[in-house]
Amino acid sequence: MKLRNKSFCLVFLGLALSISLHSQEGTVNVSQDSDIDKLLEYKKDIKTSKVYKIQVFQSVDPDKAAREKANFLNAYSEWPVEIVWNTPNYKVWVGNFATKLEAERAGVKIKKKYMNAIIFQPKTDN
Repeated sequence: MKLRNKSFCLVFLGLALSISLHSQEGTVNVSQDSDIDKLLEYKKDIKTSKVYKIQVFQSVDPDKAAREKANFLNAYSEWPVEIVWNTPNYKVWVGNFATKLEAERAGVKIKKKYMNAIIFQPKTDN
């Protein structure tokens, strides 16, 4: 008799659990402000990916940095070049490379003339 009561309790418990598990279904409605979509589009436009650059020259003299930038552009016109002032030096940075591999490929070409060129990721103010 005890075995029959235990079996009945287990079957009843299993049936009750299966009914309660099926009652967990439902739908979710999400309502959001339309400005969120605009913000997401704006965020996509901002360059959030990592960028690699190559530093080819640094000096405390801004005129030397400007001359080196002009020399670099005469030798290699395929990449953008900028002068960045990073206390106390003026640095000549090349490129906006999306991947490190892309920067290394450009670095091989650049190091033929600028053997002290270094590849790095500039710090961002984000």
